[in-house]
Amino acid sequence: MRIAIIGATGMVGSRIAAEAVQRGHEVVAYSRSGGRVDRAVESRTLDLGDTAAVVAAGEDADAAVVAVPPDRTGGSHEPTLAAHRALIAAAPATRLLIVGGAGSLEVEGGSRLKDLPGFPPEYYPEADTFTTVLEEYRASSGLDWTLLSPAPVISPGERTGSYVVGGDSPVGDTISAEDFAVAVVDELEEPKHRGRRFAVAN
Repeated sequence: MRIAIIGATGMVGSRIAAEAVQRGHEVVAYSRSGGRVDRAVESRTLDLGDTAAVVAAGEDADAAVVAVPPDRTGGSHEPTLAAHRALIAAAPATRLLIVGGAGSLEVEGGSRLKDLPGFPPEYYPEADTFTTVLEEYRASSGLDWTLLSPAPVISPGERTGSYVVGGDSPVGDTISAEDFAVAVVDELEEPKHRGRRFAVAN
């Protein structure tokens, strides 16, 4: 399979690239810097806001992964929302897997994690943005999309190859970025969540 990974130099994107290469897939790594992630991976420069380029990257692959977080330096998240809205409006035929956030996951009573007392305020803007992104994909039609939410805590760690799968609710507190990447590539190889969101945890 030929996989386009947009945001391939980030914590999550780089591990998805490594997992896909390890399994024998052909990976094209896209990032704003065009930085190399692996000697076996072709690296190209691309900004998520360039919708035509994102669509072209997807058309050049069997599937595209979007692993681009919003601005974490206090800047506006509107460019991230605008980029996803434009991508949805472009209606690419490519299969899309969006790396989302945990803040939109629902707990008993229908509340979202991001709205619970004690949710870290520094993570709220990103959680709110990815909640809107999820809603935009859910409202779309004619797209072959999946959005994957991690456990509330995702960080570099061990690749165990094992994880628990859930729907719109958390199924654990943590997941390693390595096992999250395993879940992404598993879904690309054997799609089980087309047109919806699912969650994973260790």
